[in-house]
Formats: sequence, C-alpha cells, structure tokens
Amino acid sequence: MIRLEERANAKTMLDKVADLNARRAQLEQGGGKERIDKQHASGKLTARERVAALVDKNTFEEIGLFARHRASYFGMAGKELPADGVITGCGSVDGRLVHLASQDFTVVGGAAGETHCSKIADMMGMSLKTGSPFVFINDSGGARVQEGIDSLDGYARVFYNNVMLSGTVPQIAVICGPCAGGAAYSPALTDFVIQTQQARMFITGPQVIKQVTGEDVTAEELGGPQSQMNRSGVVHSPFAGACSASCPPTILKTRRACPSIRVSNPTRT
Repeated sequence: MIRLEERANAKTMLDKVADLNARRAQLEQGGGKERIDKQHASGKLTARERVAALVDKNTFEEIGLFARHRASYFGMAGKELPADGVITGCGSVDGRLVHLASQDFTVVGGAAGETHCSKIADMMGMSLKTGSPFVFINDSGGARVQEGIDSLDGYARVFYNNVMLSGTVPQIAVICGPCAGGAAYSPALTDFVIQTQQARMFITGPQVIKQVTGEDVTAEELGGPQSQMNRSGVVHSPFAGACSASCPPTILKTRRACPSIRVSNPTRT
C-alpha cells in the first residue's frame, strides 16, 4: 500500500523537467526585476544582456548556473544568490570559440565569493585547455566580505590563472561598472583592457583615500577611463560611448585580432 501511494505521489519525468526549467528561469532573472530596472536606469546592461550582445546568436552554453555558495556567517546561511553572481560559459564570437565570465551587479553588487571565483577560474582553465581566448566582463565591488578568507582564496585562484594564461591564450577584460579591489587587480593582469566611460576602476575608493591621506579626489580622477589610460596605462581602449550596450563591437574587433587557438596566427585585418 505504501509503495502504491509513493508511486501515485511520485513526479513524472515531465514534472521534473518542468521544475528544472522553472528553476532555470528563476535563476536567469539574477537579482530580480527591481534591480534589473535599476541597472538599466543607470545606462548599464545586465550580465546576461552583455553576453547575448557579445556572442553569436544561439551559441552560448552556460556552465555553473546552479552553483551555490557554502557561506553561513553574517546572514549568508541559506541566502539565494542566483548563479552566485557571475555568468560563465562558452560561445562563439565571429564564428570562433571563446570562454567568458560576466559578473552580475544585480546579485550582491557582483561581489566575488569562493564559488563565484571558482566558476571564473574554471572557465580560465577551460580556455587554457582549448587554447581559446578568455573574455572577462567586470562589474563588481570586489571581494565578498561576508565570506572572509574564502573569498580572498577564490580571488587568488583567479590571479593565478591570469598568470598561467599570460603568453598562452589572449585575455580580454572589460570594465563596465564600479570595479574595486580584486576586480581591479585581475584586469591589470590581462592582455587587453576595455573600459566604458561610466565605469570606474581602482584599488580603493575616494572615501578611503580621503581618510588615509586627506586628499580630495573624485571617482573619475581616481579610476575613470582617461586616468587609467593616460596615467596608469592599465586601460588600452577607453570606449567612447557612455553605455555598455555599445561595447561589444570593440570586444569583437579585439577578438578578431586574436588567433582562434594559441597555435594559430591571428586574422589579418
């Protein structure tokens, strides 16, 4: 009798697939409609929109959508962070393979935790294995402080892979928002750095500079694209547009200058 009841209550395969699709659709909403609307209001695309604008249509294969953090301190226990704040996977750009990561600012400000960084590092490892370029779209406030040393350990994995990929496969970093701390270290280790006009990149912000040195400096002066290109030399191509929606063509042009795999020659343009 118990087995008959269990069979009656058991979900069919179609039910399970429907649940999976519903779960996927929920996670793909990132931080939710309100935060997505706020992202658009500030002239920025979401992480998924950036990926869709960059890769060839219907070529993106996401990896790690269902990844979850294991943090339990500072209110993190059981807290849902869709895709742990970063979209990772592979796709084609102009018909050629790339592996990529796109940080989702609508999920805890794109802050990087242990799982978040592991997803990025895994994509970098796949890029190294296949010899394909790695594209990292940055929009993050840096390390996720609630995870403490685990988040720093995760960022160390990203930095290590930056070094391992250097001179082996092309690395393209795109700065699309306020990037501080680790979100500034990693791009500096890549081959090509593109920054939108509204983006800011610095190790620490103007408020900390004020407290430590007493100097008044604006976010634009400290981490704007012109400062990063003309003074620090970190940025190679400050994009003229104010909106990240127009940035993918610049990435595409950079990708065309890179070889399809590390043992081939770049396309002549």
